[in-house]
Amino acid sequence: MDIVLIGGLWLDGSAWDKVAPALEERGHRPRPLTLPGQGDGNASATLDDQIAAVVAAVDASAEKPMVVGHSAASGLAWIAADRRPDKIAMSVMIGGFPGSDGETYADFFPVRDGAMPFPGWEPFDGPDTADLDDDTMAAVQSRMIPVPETVSRGIVSFVDERRYDMPAVLVCPEFAPADVKEWIAAGELPELTKARDVSYVDLDAGHWPMFSVPDELARVLSELAADADDGA
Repeated sequence: MDIVLIGGLWLDGSAWDKVAPALEERGHRPRPLTLPGQGDGNASATLDDQIAAVVAAVDASAEKPMVVGHSAASGLAWIAADRRPDKIAMSVMIGGFPGSDGETYADFFPVRDGAMPFPGWEPFDGPDTADLDDDTMAAVQSRMIPVPETVSRGIVSFVDERRYDMPAVLVCPEFAPADVKEWIAAGELPELTKARDVSYVDLDAGHWPMFSVPDELARVLSELAADADDGA
């Protein structure tokens, strides 16, 4: 199965360098994306540009792909399901959730000179980074790319309610499935409250499992792809 892999904020396609080969070994075709504005040198890229890149990857697949979004890019995976509800086998969200219509995409940290730089690891102290050693954090931080303000402050929009029929899987690293179910029940994640086919995978990791447990993450994604392929 084609597996479109979308890294979260500040990451380019190389974030999946340890996951993609393990997926290939399991017979899948990983397609890591370098999003506009996050590794292609386009400092003026917009959220719409990133959405278009994900949709183009879906359209280029020979069969219905599984679309995987990490962290804030979980929202991109869900928007792709909205734009192409008939062309995606499953939407997988790792450590993140879709935003609501009319919300800003990822306006989480201060913007400087038209971009939102990585704020350092301090805001992520605790479960997010407990499984990352100092060398890994230094290596990852050295590759972090400031996200254009026109991406982080872009406005989320949806156009097709058929997205609610899309199989959606929440891979839960630094939080538990029970936490997400509680948030959904409380109405804190409206898009997932309306989704009709939501399932959960508990992953013993922090917020960046592609760096800390790439083989385990690949195993999880491979099993989900097999399930998606069976249901296609």
